[in-house]
Amino acid sequence: MTADTAGAVEIRSALVRLRRTTGLPVAFGGLVEPGRRHMRISELSGTETPALSGLPVTSGNGLGGRAVALARPCAVTDYSSSRQISHEYDIPVATEGLHSILAVPVVVRRRVRGVLYGALRTAQPLGDRTLGAAMEAARDVEQALAVGDEARGLLAAAARGEPERGPAAGAAWEQVREAHAALRALAPRIADPALRAELLGVCGLLTPKRQAHGVDLAPRELDVLACVAAGATNAVAAERLGLRAETVKGYLRSAMRKLGAHTRGEAVAAARRAGLLP
Repeated sequence: MTADTAGAVEIRSALVRLRRTTGLPVAFGGLVEPGRRHMRISELSGTETPALSGLPVTSGNGLGGRAVALARPCAVTDYSSSRQISHEYDIPVATEGLHSILAVPVVVRRRVRGVLYGALRTAQPLGDRTLGAAMEAARDVEQALAVGDEARGLLAAAARGEPERGPAAGAAWEQVREAHAALRALAPRIADPALRAELLGVCGLLTPKRQAHGVDLAPRELDVLACVAAGATNAVAAERLGLRAETVKGYLRSAMRKLGAHTRGEAVAAARRAGLLP
């Protein structure tokens, strides 16, 4: 799944949540096209016409374009008569019968990546609660896009190849182990199942061929052990994996028991012999 496809999925989910949490009858949005000065409305929820579908919105124009240009939320009580915005898109907005509209940009690393809109079919103020909910939905998309970017960066780095073993490659091999631990920690945070599966597949490529009839560790046990193998303490592993320190200890004890190990180091060594860790 491409970054754009994954981003569209996140936008679509955010629009559904936005309507559910605010009661707004209409929500729509889309991503800023890479290398272009406009975003395209690709996701619609609650609309009654196709007037907005596929509409390109240039930075600075209309409400959404203003949100892109300023990188901050914008809202109008009556779109067609507002003096705060330009009116290039009055016809599709009127065709859909929209009046009060808000637009919240999705900003990742200081770059606007998309816009979420929420709208009413009547001209009335959109309160702070509604704006806050829209901003929270946008933050969820931002986090998902940032995680996806990081994941793809790690995938690209891993795809460049596994370093050769041997004393001269010791430092490079430690980087592979750190990348493996980072991928394992990142995977559970990714909502897109295709990207998550791809990440875990790369984790498998970074480990030696697994022994037949070897030890089976639960995914979270392996996540914890990968962090430990990269030198993380229980507290650091807990932070990376979004778990409590006591939970990390529990997974580590379970993994040690299955591997027949009495110490953390023995557990890591046993897991590497079994082909579970690089």
